Amino acid sequence: MSDAKTTETKSQDGDGKASRVIRIGTRKSQLARIQTDSVAEKLTGLYPDVHFEIVAMSTIGDKILDTALSKIGEKSLFTKELENALERKEVDLVVHSLKDLPTSLPPGFTIGAVLKRENPSDAVVLHPKNAGKCLDSLPNKSIIGTSSLRRAAQLKKRFPHLEFKDIRGNLNTRLKKLDENCDFAAIILAAAGLKRMGWEKRISQILGPVDCMYAVGQGALAVEVRTCDEDILEMVSVLQDRDTVLRCISERAFLKRLEGGCSVPVAVHTEIKDSQLYLTGAVYSLDGSDSLKETMQTSIESEDQEQEKVDERMQRVGVTAMKVSGAAQDAAEKLGMDLANLLLSKGAKEILTVARQLNEAR
Repeated sequence: MSDAKTTETKSQDGDGKASRVIRIGTRKSQLARIQTDSVAEKLTGLYPDVHFEIVAMSTIGDKILDTALSKIGEKSLFTKELENALERKEVDLVVHSLKDLPTSLPPGFTIGAVLKRENPSDAVVLHPKNAGKCLDSLPNKSIIGTSSLRRAAQLKKRFPHLEFKDIRGNLNTRLKKLDENCDFAAIILAAAGLKRMGWEKRISQILGPVDCMYAVGQGALAVEVRTCDEDILEMVSVLQDRDTVLRCISERAFLKRLEGGCSVPVAVHTEIKDSQLYLTGAVYSLDGSDSLKETMQTSIESEDQEQEKVDERMQRVGVTAMKVSGAAQDAAEKLGMDLANLLLSKGAKEILTVARQLNEAR
């Protein structure tokens, strides 16, 4: 038994048998709870003798609702309190939206599983008065709500007749702000979150890669654990989705090499076809007028299908994917770095430096 035993307790089931208790940390928001419940349900189905208990807590990002995320400072806004609880062994694993996790995790932590990705695209949710319209057909000067520099930069370039304004809060809050006053003609949200909340009917338009590429890791759930807890790592590794983890390793490697975060506009699009992983990556100025975008691909077909021994050194951009070929993971990580290096050679650093300075000055 690993160090996790310090947080575990024994509970009596109906037959008087002791069962192991594993605590799962999560944010308090409704979406975070739905996502965490779905992971707990999967684990319960796989390990019926284990009792999974959910521990919800608030994070800095949940508490500061009047400031754009890109202005607060991007590190660990939605993860720090959860990681503190993991470090203190108050919880045994934590469920996150992968896009909230920095590309470098604190020492002693790893992403032990990346689950099958929901649609990673962004979605347009219109004010009821604009029903039947899309971004193209909204009147001039219509205000679109988004707190994402990435979304605003791409959409300003694509839809110059529209204006963009920050909107903060969880999904419920943002939808309420949209519906209850006429400040916004529409807001842009991740399609995955709307779908998980059961609000697909509110989606007026899904934005394809031509309109708006998505954030690194968007639509994927990650399970973070202590690196030393090999039994917990083994337990969650069965949740790993091979294609999702390879796509997200390439995306995270791309972002890490660019030294990007939520204070600069960086966007990606990935797909796997015929054992080839395709990664498109782009960087933008704040107004979208200046941008660089390229696509590269790599083979992820590998004969190395044997399970690798868990080892902190085998992390790739914070991910330990025990059930996925190491050669395929290496190829995915190299693809992300190679694409970032290509953009850097064409001037990406200058675009991102100016974007960061302008954002800080706003």
